[in-house]
Parts: sequence; C-alpha cells; structure tokens
Amino acid sequence: MEICKILLPLTGTAAGGAALQTALMIARIWNAHVTALHVRVDSRDVAPLAGEGLSGAMIEEMMSATEKESNDRAHAVRAMFDRFVAENQVSVSDGRVGLEGATASFASVTGREEDLVAQQSRLADLTVVPHPEAGEDVSSSDALHAVLFDSGRPVLIAPQVAPATIGTRICVAWNGTAESAAAVYAVLPWLKRAEAVRVLSAEEYQRRGPGAQNLASYLALHDVRAELATFRPIDRDVGAGMLAAAREFGADMLAMGAYSHSRLRQLILGGVTRHVLENATLPVMMCR
Repeated sequence: MEICKILLPLTGTAAGGAALQTALMIARIWNAHVTALHVRVDSRDVAPLAGEGLSGAMIEEMMSATEKESNDRAHAVRAMFDRFVAENQVSVSDGRVGLEGATASFASVTGREEDLVAQQSRLADLTVVPHPEAGEDVSSSDALHAVLFDSGRPVLIAPQVAPATIGTRICVAWNGTAESAAAVYAVLPWLKRAEAVRVLSAEEYQRRGPGAQNLASYLALHDVRAELATFRPIDRDVGAGMLAAAREFGADMLAMGAYSHSRLRQLILGGVTRHVLENATLPVMMCR
C-alpha cells in the first residue's frame, strides 16, 4: 500500500516544526498529501470542569479566557504552517488534481482533540505525531492515544529533531504479538524500499507467538531480505536495549507494536512503549 495521505495534528508545541519537517520528508518520498490539523479547544467544555461554588460571571470569565487562548494558539499554529510551506516551497491545496509531488493543506476544527484526531486519522494512511515535550508525561498525549487506540491506523512519532533520512535503514522490533504483526504490515511498503532491514528480538521482549526467524521467512516472501539480531536490556530496561540496538544499526526508522495490555486510553503506557516514546531520537512507527 502506498502512502497518499498523511495526517499531522499540531498543537503549537516546540516539536511541531520537527514533525512538519518529518511529515514533508515522508510526503516527498511517496508524493503524498499532508493535512495539518489543529484542534481548537471549545470554551463550552470548560463550564462542566469549573466545579461548584463558582458564579455565572466567573464561569463566563473562564470561558472567555479559554476562547482567547484558543484563538491565539490557533493563529500561532497557522502562522507556523504558513512559514513552513513557504520556506520549503510546498504546494498548498485541498486537493491533488493535476498536482505533482508533495502537497499540504491546513485545517482548524473545534472540539475534543482525542475525538477529532481519531476520526480524521481513520482516513489517513499514516498519522505523524510530534514528539512529547521534555518532561511531558507521554501517557497523557491525546493525539497519540487517539490514533493508537481509536483509529485502527499506524502512527509515526516524529523525533524532536527532524532526521536527515527516513526509511533507508529500518529496524523492526518483534515479539510475536498481534500488535507487532500490525506494525510489520504497516511498515511493509517502507521495508520494500529500504536499503537494509534488521529484525530486533530479545528473550525478555518475546511473547507467545511466532519468533524472529518466522518473521524473516515471511518477509522473504515479500522480497524483503532482513537480517536478525538479538539485543539485551540495559539495566533491566528492554526499551533502552532496543533503542541501543537501533542506534548500533544506524536505523532511521523503528517499527514496533504499541502497549497491548489495555484498551483504555487513560491507563499508563507500558514500560517498553513509554521508554521508546520518551527517548527515541529516530522516527518510530507504532501500531496496535
């Protein structure tokens, strides 16, 4: 499957620029369209959170402040997008009829971010999410959870600094689960184009299911030659060992299954998923 549409939720964080650059790199590889989506906070959602004991005037003031902050952020995000497409000479269009190469468009909607991002990502081939900010609890990322849990589509977490290349040397983290199988399927078009592919496995990471050699045999049927490598946890941290193995390979993409122990967004992400998301310096493609 080719990548034709990329969704990029933008909230105005500092990592947004790197995510835009990463999305554009992908779009240029696949001649795809990038839809930058900004979800504005609905000031009416503030009222139920205000709690008891507040007067109508106080609630009205809170809603007004929320509306102003939402407007300011929306203008800042749109300005960032406009600067980016101008500096990178990207064609801006809502459609691709008659256009060649990477294109982009901007959309601003109002509502709950987790709901709208999930809905929009269901009709995107790939959603690129900015890297969590330093010190941010990755388990609270609405956009990330929305795609992972509610879209049925793959998500690529952009690094804090845009990579020089993407998808030329790919590591696939394999543990035999349905989530890792979904990640393999999502990254398969990339694997066919890659210069080198390595399957990473570890005894501490493996779950019930096919082993790494079985995956290599499956990939060979798709004309993908993958080498096998095992890694060891670092200080008992499987995620740290996985990232070290990816760095040793010189990977510019890592594909893996996301945390699979619960379908509830509000629960904290698992240890391996959390470590990779918070510490990866390369693009990470995840699926559930």
